[in-house]
Amino acid sequence: MATILPENQINQELNSSVHQFFREQKLGTLLNQSNIRKEAGISPLLLVQFIFSLVLQKKNLYRTLESGREPVAPAKDAVYRLLNNATYNWRKFLLLLSRNVITQKLLPLVSENRERVLILDDSLYSRARSKSVEMLALVHDHTTKKFVRGFRMLTLGWSDGNTFLPLAFSLLSSEKQSNRFQEINPAIDKRTVGYKRRKEAVKKSTEALFDLLDDINPLQLCAQTLLFDSWFAFPKVIKRVVSEYPLEVICMLKRMHRVYYTYEGQKYTLTQVVSGCAQKTWSCQDSRICCRQLGIGR
Repeated sequence: MATILPENQINQELNSSVHQFFREQKLGTLLNQSNIRKEAGISPLLLVQFIFSLVLQKKNLYRTLESGREPVAPAKDAVYRLLNNATYNWRKFLLLLSRNVITQKLLPLVSENRERVLILDDSLYSRARSKSVEMLALVHDHTTKKFVRGFRMLTLGWSDGNTFLPLAFSLLSSEKQSNRFQEINPAIDKRTVGYKRRKEAVKKSTEALFDLLDDINPLQLCAQTLLFDSWFAFPKVIKRVVSEYPLEVICMLKRMHRVYYTYEGQKYTLTQVVSGCAQKTWSCQDSRICCRQLGIGR
């Protein structure tokens, strides 16, 4: 495969490693399976390799393209066309690549007795200086307890306790139209993957998580447990995960006064459950309640 990366002495070894990784993982095939194909000019494979290498070199894409200091770098229009094409399924590409790395490289190194889990979490993707970014909205930052311009990035990943690999992600805007600065570009073809992702962006995170889970085969990744924090720990969410997917759930439960947990035929609030464990009146190992021992109801 040809390269469009700068071949100076500093980057030569890095470029060789990137080239080898792309060849071993057959990224050209994965791009094709994700509908990321050449329409004109440079092939998507070379463009992705260029972007990938910039990340490893800690270089900014925009500044590299605008500076013109890399004579062999692609034109910025070619890169932006690749990133903005609404027909390209980047989520599928990420899933295919991560699944290959997990099954080919990681699982053979992990003991069968070691837990393999899926982890769901959201984080702030700040765009504080932006004004006209599509679907830009005011989103809540759980760390500072303030609203900021940007998105919430919902990520579903795989972990064996040592390694974490992202499997799927969704950039969430705000479900409230009053919080959004920009709406969906009306020129987007409604049949494309890009339009579906934009419609997904205005969903609640507790609904969007199932769009991510639908694309994952946990059994193929040897994962039997889904971990998430209390933000997603609603009884309806837990019930749906356990009933529709081959997964158990581990999470910190919410203290909600209208939610009761059934234990040995009796209904208790979460406070009563914790109090019962502390007093050792219930059979709970290490003050933890097994999900199979508790029924969730209102």
